Amino acid sequence: MASLSVTIITKNEASNMEPCLRSIAFADEVVVLDSGSSDATVAIARAMNAMVSINQDWQGFGVQKNRALALANSEWVLSLDADERVTPELQREIIETLRAPKFDAYSFPRLSSYCGQYMRHSGWYPDRVIRLFRRNTAHFSEDLVHEKVLVSGVVGQLKSSLLHESFVNLESVLDKTNRYSSAGAQALLRKGKKSSIGKAVGRGLWAFFRTYFLRRGFMDGRMGLVLAISNAEGTYYRYLKLWLLQRDAGR
Repeated sequence: MASLSVTIITKNEASNMEPCLRSIAFADEVVVLDSGSSDATVAIARAMNAMVSINQDWQGFGVQKNRALALANSEWVLSLDADERVTPELQREIIETLRAPKFDAYSFPRLSSYCGQYMRHSGWYPDRVIRLFRRNTAHFSEDLVHEKVLVSGVVGQLKSSLLHESFVNLESVLDKTNRYSSAGAQALLRKGKKSSIGKAVGRGLWAFFRTYFLRRGFMDGRMGLVLAISNAEGTYYRYLKLWLLQRDAGR
């Protein structure tokens, strides 16, 4: 089996560290790059034999993940978020794949939970993500949020799912909606995008329609409706914040 490093960026992820790290105990190396946790994240990671570094110069998810990637030493890298878990099925498939890799990177489906329910519709599944790649053939886009893996080689596909414990409760939904809408507005501003109150409302309504109807969110039951409303709110706030940034810049 080719050597494997797992990279994880963290900040105040104490509740997630142990289950995340236990799920990747098969890796040759675990690299944790923390951006200034005030909880037990770093202590837990070190107690579980992860190689921990700290860099508080936060410039966005893409930049931070590239920094973590630069610390990895193995031929192959598996990039995870702290709220993700490698299932036993995915672990076996990764191990088997790295015995004789045919591609330079691999994607796999990600099954995400929302307030205790795994969402199999609403545009949330299969949600294929590229997370496993040869260290020297890929890097992350330097986006503030929603960064992507950019691969110079050929990407294959694995079948087993990665679990994503994305939103434990409504409080985490609201917190992430606020943080991500702010980062998203900043990213749009950097790209020269424009917004208005009408555009914010329109984008929010479209996000609801797309999630609940086009992406069959209604098949996820009551939580599908809640998620569609949440997506609409997040989109509305992103474009509203962009409008406010433009207004403040024009003063």
